[in-house]
Amino acid sequence: MYSCRKITDDLVYVGVDDRRLPLFENIFPLDRGVTYNSYLLLDDKTVLMDCCDQTVAHQFLENVNFALGGRTLDYLLIHHMEPDHCGSIEEIFRRYPKMSIIANMKTFQMLDQFFSLALPEEQKLVVKDGEEFSFGKHSFKFLFAPMVHWPEVMFSYDTTNSILFSADAFGVFGCNNGNIFADEQNYKEKDFLDDARRYYANIVGKYGQQTQAALKKTSAYPIKMICPLHGPIWREDISFIIDKYDLWSRYVPEEQAVLILYNSVYGHTESIINYFAMELGSRGIRNIRIYDVSKTEVSYLIAEVFRASHIVLGATTYNNGLFPKMESLLTDMKNLNVQNRKLAIIENGTWAPQSAKLLKGILDGMKDISYIGESLTVKSSTVNREALENLADAVADDLLK
Repeated sequence: MYSCRKITDDLVYVGVDDRRLPLFENIFPLDRGVTYNSYLLLDDKTVLMDCCDQTVAHQFLENVNFALGGRTLDYLLIHHMEPDHCGSIEEIFRRYPKMSIIANMKTFQMLDQFFSLALPEEQKLVVKDGEEFSFGKHSFKFLFAPMVHWPEVMFSYDTTNSILFSADAFGVFGCNNGNIFADEQNYKEKDFLDDARRYYANIVGKYGQQTQAALKKTSAYPIKMICPLHGPIWREDISFIIDKYDLWSRYVPEEQAVLILYNSVYGHTESIINYFAMELGSRGIRNIRIYDVSKTEVSYLIAEVFRASHIVLGATTYNNGLFPKMESLLTDMKNLNVQNRKLAIIENGTWAPQSAKLLKGILDGMKDISYIGESLTVKSSTVNREALENLADAVADDLLK
């Protein structure tokens, strides 16, 4: 059964909600599912913008067939070649073998790596950055956005309706559930914003500089609507999501907040962390979140790291090294280019505590990371309370200054 919805008189949403997929890219949990967005332009020529994952191809093909209303498909415009968006290309080509594909050179190279389409050369339309192409009433300008978050990525800008088709940029985890527009959803509430941040931080987060370049390039055009490949379409309050991407891609903390990330083998470190949090609360800190890294999946922790300005790490020494879950988190932070954060360290070890040294060994390789106070050492369940309170003073003073 088809499930389409008109965006404008001649632009139709033909994407699919996927609630069955447990892990995005086989790594990131999907509590609210994910959308694979695709758009069909019904101009003098028909243009399908991107496809869907092969796992939802049946639904997707029904949507496209219905939306075409008996017309043939003239063009497939590919913004991004990742398999969750190109997985059903072969099925589209089988149904519409005379369609031409519009893409850049790098996309065509990847197309040949994924598929054997036997596409005739005259059906390959290679476009360049800044080039325009007319489909009748609508003229599209192609804007390359390399490494947001693959090297072949490009946006397209409909100069007629001022619509930006933004590939994976401005994407959000979660199904739309019929409400394909952000203004139909509670986009300022915590669940939505957490999924938007988690998507950016884990999928695009490493490429802040490239995202800034893309934001600068698109700022030259009036944008009345953003159509991404995941999540809702933005037609109102567009500056909300653009401003978030600007903050995140400059690695500017979204909130002045304390984020405490810890591991605890037998509960002693957790007890110290609880005491430390109480001390922060008594000093007027109101925005505190605490996570046990053993219990919270790392992609959620990374999203929180992108949100908060001040981070406290409570880490045990384990097998003469870092606790594996803590090490995994720190490695992810480094790989995703986290920067511009204030950190305090609490280490624990019964006979040879060295987690502070090991943490700094990773953190020192990250840009614009600064430390608050002296690292605090816990021996099993014993801590110098005065030193702990001094560290709480230092964190509170730095946050409230």
